[in-house]
Amino acid sequence: MLSAKDIANYFLSKSYAEPGESISNLKIQKLVYYAQGFYLALYGKPLFDDNIEAWIHGPVVPELYYQYKKFGSCAIPIIENMDLEKYPKEVIDLLDEIYNVYGQFSAWKLRELTHSESPWINTPKIKGSVISHEELKKYFITQIENETEN
Repeated sequence: MLSAKDIANYFLSKSYAEPGESISNLKIQKLVYYAQGFYLALYGKPLFDDNIEAWIHGPVVPELYYQYKKFGSCAIPIIENMDLEKYPKEVIDLLDEIYNVYGQFSAWKLRELTHSESPWINTPKIKGSVISHEELKKYFITQIENETEN
């Protein structure tokens, strides 16, 4: 199984291949959250085992936060020449779609989006409060259904 760090590295490598706005700690957290949510909705199982917690600025994978904390709100260095062989095709397809849809938004726009979504809203904002896989799956299934209706 992939880790949240693997997912973050994939997005960071995309930011190198497709230059645009740099990716900060805040932004990478939101991209990883969307990847987990949509993967759960589509495949019924988690993309990675790391917990996502409900923090004041939205969903956060604590391990990633502490790894990238030293960069503050600045860009996380890009990943070049990454080995993509560990990523199954369906994962790459999903991550590319997540990046294409959500990667265009600023970190603060993504923060605002997550603040309007039930997984973050319905999880207590107490240190260590994990956003459950069931909450993520339930919400993101509705997002997929909404897309297919439009």
